[in-house]
Amino acid sequence: MLDGALLAAAAVGADRVVIGVEQTAPDALAAMGRALAERASVEPAGIPVDVVATPAGYVTGEETALVQFVNGGPALPTTAPPRPFEKGVGKRPTLVQNVETLAHVAQIARNGAAWFRQSGTPDEPGTALVTVTGAVVRAGVIEVPMGTPLETIIERAGPVGRWAAALVGGFFGTWVPAAQFNLPFSRAGLAPAGASPGAGIVIVLPHGACGLSETARIMAWYAGETAGQCGPCIFGLPALAGEMAALSHGPVPAQGLGRLQRWASEVEGRGACKHPDGAVRVLRSALRAFPHDVERHLQGQPCGGSFALPVIPVPRAARNPAGR
Repeated sequence: MLDGALLAAAAVGADRVVIGVEQTAPDALAAMGRALAERASVEPAGIPVDVVATPAGYVTGEETALVQFVNGGPALPTTAPPRPFEKGVGKRPTLVQNVETLAHVAQIARNGAAWFRQSGTPDEPGTALVTVTGAVVRAGVIEVPMGTPLETIIERAGPVGRWAAALVGGFFGTWVPAAQFNLPFSRAGLAPAGASPGAGIVIVLPHGACGLSETARIMAWYAGETAGQCGPCIFGLPALAGEMAALSHGPVPAQGLGRLQRWASEVEGRGACKHPDGAVRVLRSALRAFPHDVERHLQGQPCGGSFALPVIPVPRAARNPAGR
C-alpha cells in the first residue's frame, strides 16, 4: 500500500502523502509506524508520508470529512463543489484514494498488467479482499479473484447451517437472498441483485433469522452515525429507523409501509453526503429480499423466539462521530 501511495503521488506530482487510520485501531497504527520505519532504513528520503489518527465514526471516512480533518477541522463532510481534487488538503488539489486500490497499483507496477489480468474477469481484473462475517465459522478477510461466485466465498469462510441471505457491501450495501448466491462477486455480476462489492464485506444471515429485525438495528445505527448537519440525516434517518423498528415488531397498518417507502424516496439523494443514501439502499433491499417476512410482520406475526435474537454484530453508534 505504501508503494502504491508513493507511486500515485509521483504520478500526480504530489509532494506529500497522508494516510488516515482510525484511532480506535491501535494495532493498525502501530503496524503503519513499523512499516514506515522499515522503509526509512532501506530507502533514501523521498516524498514524506504522514500517518493521521482519525476519529471513530462512519462519516469520518467520507473524502471531504477526511480532508477537513487533516486541515485541522472537524471530521465532517463539507459542501461540494469544490471536490478534494479541486481544493483539498492545504487548499491544494488532493487525490483521495482507497488503500486496496493503491496496493493493486504497486503490484501492477512491480509485476505488470498482464500478470494482474491473470485473475478476475476481462472487465474487472485482479483480486478483491473480502471480509466475511455473520453466520460463519471462520470470520475474516479472504482474497479472491473478481468474479468468484458469492457462494464460493461464503463456503471458504465455513457457513453455519443453512443460508437465508447476505448483506453484500457492508452496512452501505444490499441484501442478496440465498437464491442468488450463484452471482459472481463483481460489479457486473452482482448488478442483477441491485448490489455491488462496495466495501468488500459479506455478512451472512442464517436461515430462520429475521432479516427485518436485523435491518431495523442497522437503521438505528445509521441514525446514530450521522454528522448532524442536514435535514435528511437529522430528521429523516431517525424517522426511517422508527418506522423500520415498528415493522420489525409488527403489526403495522398497510399505510405504515407506504409511509416508509415514501420517506425513503424523500431522503434519498438529498443529504450533504451519501450517508442517507446508504440507509435507503439497505432498507429497500430488505423489503425486496424478505417479502414473506414483510407480509407476516404487517399482519402482526413477527419472528419470535431465538429467530428474533440479533445475529449481525451491529456496533454501537458513535456518540461523537466528528471528534467534537
